[in-house]
Parts: sequence; C-alpha cells; structure tokens
Amino acid sequence: MKKISIISLIAAFVAPAFAEESMAEMPDNDTEVIAEQPLSEPDTTPAEAITSSNPKIRFPHGMQIGVGVSVSSGLNGFIGYNNKNFDSFWAKRFGVRFDFASISPIKTKLNSKINDWVGNEGIEIDDDLNINNISLSAKHFGALIDFYPFGDTWFLGGLRLSGGYMTGKMDISADIYGTLKNGNIEFELGNRKYYYEGNTMYGKADLNWKYSGPYLGAGFDLGLFLGFKIYMDAGVVFAGNGATIDLDVPLDGLKDITDGIPQSVTNTELKEKFEKAKRDALSEAQDELNNVDFYPLIKLGFMYRF
Repeated sequence: MKKISIISLIAAFVAPAFAEESMAEMPDNDTEVIAEQPLSEPDTTPAEAITSSNPKIRFPHGMQIGVGVSVSSGLNGFIGYNNKNFDSFWAKRFGVRFDFASISPIKTKLNSKINDWVGNEGIEIDDDLNINNISLSAKHFGALIDFYPFGDTWFLGGLRLSGGYMTGKMDISADIYGTLKNGNIEFELGNRKYYYEGNTMYGKADLNWKYSGPYLGAGFDLGLFLGFKIYMDAGVVFAGNGATIDLDVPLDGLKDITDGIPQSVTNTELKEKFEKAKRDALSEAQDELNNVDFYPLIKLGFMYRF
C-alpha cells in the first residue's frame, strides 16, 4: 500500500506537466487558420506608378511658350504653365506666365515704316508746323496669374482672366519743323507770340512714359493643332502716373513779337519770358496727360503648350 501511494503521488505531479507539454506540441486549429491567412501588406506603390496612371500631368505637360506682337510694346513673348489635365477643380483652372516685350529687335525697321507712312511733309500739328523723323521705343516685363473659369470645357476652356504686375516704358521723339517760301514761321507759346527768321524752324518734342503697377486683363487661347494655339490678350497697367512731355525749341533766330515789335529772345529778360511760356504750355499739356494714368497692352501671337 505504501508503495502504491508513492507511485500515485509521483503520477499526480508528473501527469499535469506531461499533459501541458503534450498540449503545447499539439497544433491549434484556430491558430493554423489565422496563420494560413496572410495579413494584408501596406501599399508601397511608388509615386511614379501612381502618376503613370495619368501621364498627361507629368513634366513637361502644361509648359507653354508664346511669341507674338504687342501693339504698345513691340515683339512679345512669354513662358508659363497651365495644365488642363489635372483632376483637381482648381488646379486645372490656374496658370502662371512671365511676360516680356521689346521693340529693340525691330526698332530700325518699325521706325522706318512709320516715317515712310508719315512722308516727307510730316504730320501737320499747327499752321505751318509739322512733325517728322519719329522714333519709337518701348518694352515691358511682367508676372501674371491666369484663371480659366471654364476649365477644360471645349472652346470655352480657352477663355481666361489675368492679373499680375507689370513694369515698362515707352519713349516717342519727333522733330518739329516749319518752312515757308515767303514770310516767317509764327507760333504761340503760352500767351506770347514768336516767329523764326529765315522762313524755317526746327525743334524737338519728347514723350516718355515709365510705368509700374498692377495689371488686369482678359484673353483667350484658341487651339489649332498638336498643341499649337493662337493667343490674344488685352488689358491695362494701373500705373498711377501719365506720360511726361518735353519740348526743345532753339533760340537762334527766334523773335518775340508779343508787343508788336520783333525783339531777339537772346536777351536775358525775353529769354526768361520764353522759358516761362514754355513751362506754362508744357504744364497745361502735362495736366491732360496725367488724366490718363493707365497703360494699355494688346498682344496677339502663337503659342505652344506641351
């Protein structure tokens, strides 16, 4: 009996441990089911693969270049970006441009054409007075944001509103001259009367306009083929100032006849009166020019959008 009790006691301790070890070695059906179902892996798709689903939004798609003419600034060009293939409502409607223009590349030919049109007799500005030998120079630079309200809608998608900042200048100079076969060239300046001896007179007039300010305009891109388009812009620069004018009239041979007796303007008193009369006349003209404090820009040309 004593022997059996010892064996029973040992069995009582060993059996649970043996059972636990056996259970550990036995496969758990539930665990196997979970293990056999692999966990979902995180999305590691590269950005290139996502973008490739819409290749038309990858660089250089949306880049645009344009070449044309500006009525008031010469040869016009721009570089910019606008992509109508974006899925975003706003992204497809906005674009940017850097716009520039200059008369310099065509200045000689343009001025020659203008003076051919004016002719040898020039343009009459007063009795016996004309202007000729006109010289024009202009340029501008600007940064613009374009908004296409209709997005990529066919035809209407080319309409845009533009805003930004422009800076530039325009210079116009011309010779003033007069000739008579008989008599003297007479003219008024301010409230005084003058004439030139020798039946001829020459002077020079200059108009200069330096402007900088906000730009507001509208335009369109009209598609032709394979990314080529016609572009047109019309707007104004709110410069806040008008053009300035200057007049250079030589004193040699100039007579003051305000009091009825011809007197040479070379003497100090009459020279001062002449300079004052010129300042008054220029001031009056300047007041009128200051009323026009916005600079117009009209551009037309061809563009290509990648």
